[in-house]
Amino acid sequence: MPIVFVFALAGSLAIHAAALFGTDVALFGGGQQEPITLLAEIQPPPPAPSVATEVVRPPPPPKPPQKHRVTKPASSAKPTTPVVSSQVEAPAEKIEPKTPSTATNTVAEPAKPILGAKGTIRFAIFKESLGLQVGRAEHSWEFAEDGRYRLTGITETSGLAALLKPVRLEVESRGRMVAGGLQPDSFRSLKNGADSKENADFEWSTATVVLTRDGSVREIAAGTQDILSLNYQLAYLGKLAEGSTIGVVTGKKYERYTLDSLGEEEIEVPAGRFRTLHLRALTDNTTEIWIALDRQRLPVKIRFTDKKGESFEQVATELGSP
Repeated sequence: MPIVFVFALAGSLAIHAAALFGTDVALFGGGQQEPITLLAEIQPPPPAPSVATEVVRPPPPPKPPQKHRVTKPASSAKPTTPVVSSQVEAPAEKIEPKTPSTATNTVAEPAKPILGAKGTIRFAIFKESLGLQVGRAEHSWEFAEDGRYRLTGITETSGLAALLKPVRLEVESRGRMVAGGLQPDSFRSLKNGADSKENADFEWSTATVVLTRDGSVREIAAGTQDILSLNYQLAYLGKLAEGSTIGVVTGKKYERYTLDSLGEEEIEVPAGRFRTLHLRALTDNTTEIWIALDRQRLPVKIRFTDKKGESFEQVATELGSP
């Protein structure tokens, strides 16, 4: 069995595409105003008492009361009422604080799973030059109520290919839902039941990923996916029909790719007939994917072509069954 087939099977699980996401939520708060102190001056009638208000921060110390000289009136004159001038500090007026706007004081909610809590897609894999089925694949997902998710993928040879060289690749992605969609925490892979040493651990607080293959630490962009979670992140990418870019961790390395949109196509696969969006990523190899627009953008067809021209096609046989 040509070794290129083994790599093609692994490559068919991934979409080499790219899209940067970031959520920048600004919070605005309303400050409480300081209370205003009022100063009033009262005079007895007539004339009518007048109140003068003045904003003082802080209020000045009260002035000592002024001494008033009273002139003794003549015996025939009518006594006059002395004018008393005093400063009275009125109670501070209560000012209600402004209520902060709720429109700009809301933290972005995590994305809700578009898929059901559990599901599975099964694929048949064909080598186009032979026109024969040479393998099978199965993707499963689980979304918990607390926002955590677990994705699994199995790819293995079948039929004559399995007799000549049995190969079974298993991958697992674990993470949580955030405002931009899926955010992986770990990626694990097995080859024929043994650790392939192509694992990855994401550290989002520092925007890095640790590749266990060589222990290297790589900086990653916001919205980066692993090769399995990428298939389901496509449902959360805006304006995908115009193309996009995204970071991808394969277990061996971290790269960023450009994803081209080739337009809508109606295709028929064993799982049924679907209206799809045809996407393509060009690197040393070519990866194409058709996502079902009316079925939560699930992948229903994947084609991997290596730099030598060998092509493998993966088509959905069952969609969404548990």
